[in-house]
Amino acid sequence: MLYLIGLGLNAEGISKQGLQAVKKCKKIYLENYTVSFPYSIKELVFVLKKKVIPADRAKVEGLSLIDEAKKTDIALLVYGSPLTATTHISLINEAKKSKVKTKIIYNASILDAIAETGLQLYKFGKTTSMPAWDLQKNYTPKSFMKTIQENLSMKAHSLILIDPGLKLKNALIQLKESSEEYNVKLKKIIICQALGTKKQKIIYTDINTEKLNKLSIKEPYSIIIPSKLHFVEKETLKNFILK
Repeated sequence: MLYLIGLGLNAEGISKQGLQAVKKCKKIYLENYTVSFPYSIKELVFVLKKKVIPADRAKVEGLSLIDEAKKTDIALLVYGSPLTATTHISLINEAKKSKVKTKIIYNASILDAIAETGLQLYKFGKTTSMPAWDLQKNYTPKSFMKTIQENLSMKAHSLILIDPGLKLKNALIQLKESSEEYNVKLKKIIICQALGTKKQKIIYTDINTEKLNKLSIKEPYSIIIPSKLHFVEKETLKNFILK
């Protein structure tokens, strides 16, 4: 059996069902490449009371996990909810092809937690992601701005998931350069740091304010580009204005 278990947003966020599944498994893997964790593996091990093995992209996208699951119960732990990333549904599909039983145990994710900003979830458009640019290799993908452009045209908010290792200062540079290329006028920005943890921060401000450059934001964080706001959304966002 292959278990895909969502960890939720903090070290103690795993569900009772998830803990029960972990106890059954001979090996516990931790997917560690799609997000920067707001806590250490030691903290997670303390909660689980079992050894945790880090699993990189090659491990998760390969077939070795499925081969192991043919012989014994194993678990793949995923930050947030297990099917947020497309990699994991691909793993489930491959398991089914190999006639390996699977069990998905869901949990809270960033897609739930952003509601704390006050923005109404049904008013969000497509979610996009921002990779880190590599100027030396001329790798400067800006397609995420196309998604934001489309969302704004529908008066929909945009959630931008930030790739691990990309600092806020550089993310803002990429955001502004991309908006210029797509001729998208950005005004306000919401920055969400480590939602669901003690390190949580929500910042709402003008994207061009100099205060943003002095802001201390740690990973994991995400960026929201709000569209037209409902009066209730406006009222809630007042609580997060950068001062």
